[in-house]
Amino acid sequence: MKKYKVTVNGTAYEIELEELTGAAPAAATAAPVPTPAPAAAPAGGEQVTSPMPGTILAINVAAGDTVKRGQVLMVLEAMKMENEIMCPCDGKIASVNTSKGASVESGTLLCVIQ
Repeated sequence: MKKYKVTVNGTAYEIELEELTGAAPAAATAAPVPTPAPAAAPAGGEQVTSPMPGTILAINVAAGDTVKRGQVLMVLEAMKMENEIMCPCDGKIASVNTSKGASVESGTLLCVIQ
């Protein structure tokens, strides 16, 4: 087993992978996952992106608002569940890049924090 540190959306995870010997079946081979193109953001800004496809139910911030880490920025409905999009850092909202009722894909830029 080998241990690795992986960061996903700013959260660090420690994972263990087992090295398999011999040829793996073709069905077990993982296909490459496309990554969304990064959206334009002001220099030095923290981009908050959608973690999954869904619909924006509520936007709790506006451009110019001061926010704290852990504050709920938006509510995203996905698979009939309401998911709170939390603020990853303290700062000020530079821009809100979506609107209430908008359908978003995974990786869509929701807002930028400076």
